[in-house]
Amino acid sequence: MRNETIAIHAGYEPEATTHAVAVPIYQTAAYAFDSADHGAALFNLETEGFRYSRIANPTSAVLEKRIAQLEGGVGALAVATGQAALHFAFVNVADHGGNIVSVPQLYGTTHTLLSHILPRQGIIGRFAESDRPDAIEKLIDENTRAVFAETIGNPAGNVCDIEALANIAHAHGVPLIVDNTVATPILLKPFDYGADIAVHSLTKFLGGHGTTLGGAIVDSGNFPWAEHADRFPAYNKPDASYHGLVYAERFGKTAYIERARSVYQRTMGSVLSPFNAFLLLQGIETVALRMERHVENARKVAEFLRGDPRVAWVNYTGFPDSPYYPLVQKYLNGSASSLFTFGIKGGMEAGKTFYDALKLITRLVNIGDAKSLACHPASTTHRQMSAEQQRVAGVLPETIRLSIGIEHVSDIIEDIDQALKKACPSAQLEAAE
Repeated sequence: MRNETIAIHAGYEPEATTHAVAVPIYQTAAYAFDSADHGAALFNLETEGFRYSRIANPTSAVLEKRIAQLEGGVGALAVATGQAALHFAFVNVADHGGNIVSVPQLYGTTHTLLSHILPRQGIIGRFAESDRPDAIEKLIDENTRAVFAETIGNPAGNVCDIEALANIAHAHGVPLIVDNTVATPILLKPFDYGADIAVHSLTKFLGGHGTTLGGAIVDSGNFPWAEHADRFPAYNKPDASYHGLVYAERFGKTAYIERARSVYQRTMGSVLSPFNAFLLLQGIETVALRMERHVENARKVAEFLRGDPRVAWVNYTGFPDSPYYPLVQKYLNGSASSLFTFGIKGGMEAGKTFYDALKLITRLVNIGDAKSLACHPASTTHRQMSAEQQRVAGVLPETIRLSIGIEHVSDIIEDIDQALKKACPSAQLEAAE
């Protein structure tokens, strides 16, 4: 099936009792066992089924299957937020210690997770000087447990060379984990280019309406954990908490995602509610259509900004002179992201005036909503980073991040224009003269 069909149908057929066409909301904490032996088999991971909604829930299971099929993976785990998904994704490869080598262009909270939080748990985040594959390779050593990148950086907008990063990671015996939130599997399927694990904030484009928090981890099933037993003992040695189960032996291609669920979701409980799963499924049904409008609107807004003398610069990868333009053609089929940044002449103060003058475009820190959104990253999402870390991440003091929605593009541009008039009144006087 193709994306549009998968987004509507994958993972569910009308259930046998009521024949409900919509996915039911299974608002239950627990599930009855047929017998003591049946309960034991479920807890021993010997049979499939549901036992407690902290571990799995039928509504969430449909969401997991749908996302896995959209990405072309063998399985997925839905969790409470995108940050929870990233946390589980990292510790599931490095809970015996080690380091994660990352590109520097990251969402601010992800940078904090790798630079401050995970080191307290014995996992070190190493940030390359750029997203170039050779810069990543310099930092990989015998203690590296994964390479990490955002397929499209937030807010930098950079497009990572997934195939090159995957080749380098695999040459050193580690998986490539990518955050595919901004691109979504509609624009980019990273498993097609060698990535091993994909992470999503479902709150963003996949959910698409700014109503519901959620996250997901998707397993490609392609990383050979058994071939790297010394680096990944958690997959190749008996797990005492499951009576000696060996994940690589028991689960094969789904070892990673099954361990994420059985170890981390079970014991740490970052649970997505069934109602949130239902709402996210509603959003996913229209994601393919929405992404078309997001991309087209963003192109027109970027062109307007680039042609405006009040604007100092526009960082939009859909322009042929962007250094990432060739990667947009290779990985995104020419569809540049609707998330991009720009700066106004007059620096930070003019940028703040512009930001405060917006009327239609909402000032907040979310992205991927049906509504157009704006953010000043230096004072919000990336505030915890030093000025140099912000610069490397693609954040300047005057940077305005736009997440272009699906309203009529003329209304979006008119709102930007009126805000520019207030931010740059001298430019208006010059034009009048």
